[in-house]
Amino acid sequence: MSLLRRLFTPSRPPVAVEIAAGRVIALRLSGGSPPLASYAVEAIPPDAVVPGLTGSNIGNAAEVSAAVARALDAVGRSRRVALVVPDPVAKVSLVRFEQVPARASDLEAMLRWQVRKSVPFRVEDAQLTWTEGQDLEGGGREFIVTLARRELIAQYEAAVAGAGAHAGLVDLATFNLVGLLLAAGRGDADCLLVHSAADYVTLAILRRGRLIFYRHRGAEGEGSLEDLVHQTAMYYEDRLSGGGFGRVLLAGGERAGSGGDAMQRAIAERLGTRVERIDFAGLATLADRISASSALVDDLAPLVGILSREPAA
Repeated sequence: MSLLRRLFTPSRPPVAVEIAAGRVIALRLSGGSPPLASYAVEAIPPDAVVPGLTGSNIGNAAEVSAAVARALDAVGRSRRVALVVPDPVAKVSLVRFEQVPARASDLEAMLRWQVRKSVPFRVEDAQLTWTEGQDLEGGGREFIVTLARRELIAQYEAAVAGAGAHAGLVDLATFNLVGLLLAAGRGDADCLLVHSAADYVTLAILRRGRLIFYRHRGAEGEGSLEDLVHQTAMYYEDRLSGGGFGRVLLAGGERAGSGGDAMQRAIAERLGTRVERIDFAGLATLADRISASSALVDDLAPLVGILSREPAA
């Protein structure tokens, strides 16, 4: 089960596309065990995509659609694609209910009521998706709720449509990294995932395959990444009954200012534990090379994640 509900199709497409600030990436998985991954990266102007909760995200739709078309031509076109969008597009909340409504319509109404004040737009204008989180004592349940303005998601879908494809599955970048970990069978011990993109940072904690913590900070946030990680670790111990992370993983660090290796060392020193770099070993093999740089793995990991978690179409 994906963290965002499948929006259109019961099975995943063969090709994934990520539209992010400064770039478009396409990836196809085909054949083999693990399958071969063909990919293409297309640069776009800095102002072509400006991710955010409000305002227009796609500043130059023609430029983005042209980049998507070139990337799809390079990996082999598909009528349907899975679409990865940046984390800042949506607001993610963890909502708890002591008693869960029996009907899905009642549950969605209650979720909309609970999160209505967490976003700077009308909840009626939002696309709301949710999935079950951890069980709570006494029979309650936590839910991972995602809100995004419908018109913003439509902008990303339109950029794909402009390239002659249909976005049959839409999800956030960090959710697909979580999917990558779960697909690789790495969700048993408490795990901290640090996703450091060029224009945002997202931290997620998994416990027994369930998301129990999610924190997102944009580029305008104050304090260092190490401070943010330390604050998260303290919250984990004090509020989430944390007994120590079984794994700490860093994704996307190569696109941050100080570079992935320096970031990896800084986080390890702050937490006093080993920090690993995310990878997709066992889930995909690059068709054009034996090994890949950390930067390339960072770029492709969300795409491998979205194509690995669902049955093929």
